[in-house]
Amino acid sequence: MAPGNRRQAFRTNRRLWPHHSHRDSTRKSFYQIRSDRYANNKSALRLDPSDRNIMASNGEQLDLQGVDTIVSRNKQWRISTRKRPILKAGPIDAMNERLGIPVPEMIFGDNLVAIEHIPSGWAIDFNAFDALDRVSKTADGMLQVAYSKEWQRDRQHHHEGIKEVVKPFDWSYSTDFKGRTHSPDAAVVWQPTDQSKDPIRTDLLSRPDPILFYDDVIFYEDELADNGIAIFSCKIRVMAERLLLLCRFFLRLDGVIVRVRDTRIYIELASKTVIRQYTAKEESYDVVQSKLQMHRENIPEVLRDANRIAPLLRTVEDTMDKVIIP
Repeated sequence: MAPGNRRQAFRTNRRLWPHHSHRDSTRKSFYQIRSDRYANNKSALRLDPSDRNIMASNGEQLDLQGVDTIVSRNKQWRISTRKRPILKAGPIDAMNERLGIPVPEMIFGDNLVAIEHIPSGWAIDFNAFDALDRVSKTADGMLQVAYSKEWQRDRQHHHEGIKEVVKPFDWSYSTDFKGRTHSPDAAVVWQPTDQSKDPIRTDLLSRPDPILFYDDVIFYEDELADNGIAIFSCKIRVMAERLLLLCRFFLRLDGVIVRVRDTRIYIELASKTVIRQYTAKEESYDVVQSKLQMHRENIPEVLRDANRIAPLLRTVEDTMDKVIIP
């Protein structure tokens, strides 16, 4: 991609998403710390933290501790986020057993982002367990670096609750998780579509409309035994007329590969259509490094920033689907 195009892509992304650190998982939501200039727009959406009917996509009622929620003006859509501290040893051991693989170093197993269509009960949510359950549990396609065996032995010792020898698995924690959906109506299913039929309206999303709800939720992070970073997180922002969710897996495996996998959920709140786009990009580490050197970029800084790296990567998968709720 030409330097001018890369800069334009980066500027567009910054307009769509305010910059916040991934590591601050306990930070209050944008809605909670909104400035006075947003206060006059509060009536556009009804903040309802006491609503006891919030559901996860599996139909279970959410534990509301640490939950922020907002309901659209037309009372059709409920958006909820839940942020809790890193899991303790007991829940980590239980998750290890359920998954069959060691969990990442930093695991926020109680965190959640959920979108629910209130009248129908249709919902989609994002969480750590289901994302990790999509990680390959075999050696097929497993990325290798010099320290991988040492890392697995160390992780085995660290989580003594796992009694058997660590099995081969994708220790980069690469996931293609696109969200967990729940629909009381079996006929409401995802249907293939494309940008020409059901576009994600970046022109509307780039307008300076007041952001009435924003959150940035991390699900897991691992430094891969100092070989790079793997992080899975989700951002969501809600305006009066629409919402956009971006769930991203970012992998930098030093000397091997750089990978970005994005799931976007776009909803016009006056409609009953949910649009989902999944884009997977990757490139060899050496190629990315060469591109950065060519453009005289600050390589260590850029290699920590998925927004700046993504335009340098090859697109290996790009699909769109939608749900139309009756």
